[in-house]
Amino acid sequence: MSNPSTPSSPEETAPYGAGPAATPAAPRKRVRTHHLRELKERGEKLSMLTAYDMYTAQVFDEAGVDVFLVGDSAANNVLGYESTIPVTVDELLPLARAVARATRRALVVADLPFGSYQASPEQAFHTAVRFMKEAGAHAVKLEGGDEVAPQVEKLTTNGVPVMAHIGFTPQSEHALGGYRVQGRGDAADRVLRDARAMQDAGAFAIVMEMVPGDVAAHVTAELAIPTIGIGAGPGCDGQVLVWQDAFGLRTGKMARFVKQYADLHAVLLDAARAFDADVKGGTFPGSEHTF
Repeated sequence: MSNPSTPSSPEETAPYGAGPAATPAAPRKRVRTHHLRELKERGEKLSMLTAYDMYTAQVFDEAGVDVFLVGDSAANNVLGYESTIPVTVDELLPLARAVARATRRALVVADLPFGSYQASPEQAFHTAVRFMKEAGAHAVKLEGGDEVAPQVEKLTTNGVPVMAHIGFTPQSEHALGGYRVQGRGDAADRVLRDARAMQDAGAFAIVMEMVPGDVAAHVTAELAIPTIGIGAGPGCDGQVLVWQDAFGLRTGKMARFVKQYADLHAVLLDAARAFDADVKGGTFPGSEHTF
């Protein structure tokens, strides 16, 4: 037991984002769920990116991104599926494990894939436990509103932090009639109702996807927990993007809400072409690359 007369370390007392008071060069402390709520309370924004492997996790961690989502979006960004629906728990676990092992400060959240939690709170709990124990994830995310409140409550009351996901939910794309904005007109009440249900069930944060900006801002103002937008406007407490979209590894038409910060496809294409030319031209390997 700690001695109450002993001062806490700077990392324990300093607010998240400020860094250690006495040693500014030291690594910032691990992001925890309560730090995200503190950011909201101070009116500061939080950042979240998807991550599916150790090297991108290390780079994003060094950059200061607050939260990594090992998303079921790995289905169509890593594994070659056309949608998120086919991906399985066993396919996502190694990706979550790699990200968790490589991360030193960001909060690592793992998606529960389609079919792994909807049947019952017990099913949700057993799936979430696998991501916590086998992969080392710090929290899980699941899609849905008040219909999954029993699952969220089961997890949160048994030690599993939950990030909720409302608005457009990709796992339900067929039921929703495809990729369509959710919450327009009278449907705005449903978004707020789902958000409140998730907060009441114990979720520590809520992703809102493809929700009108004014609706998302209203929901954000009504909640005590932070909201994270993807196609939900600037009124959310934070933003998330799929990294292959944001940094230009994926090509083709992008969703309206995507901002591209780099063109990694062009960089890799040029590098691969240069390698191919060197090998076929006999200039690689040279003497400096030979034992």
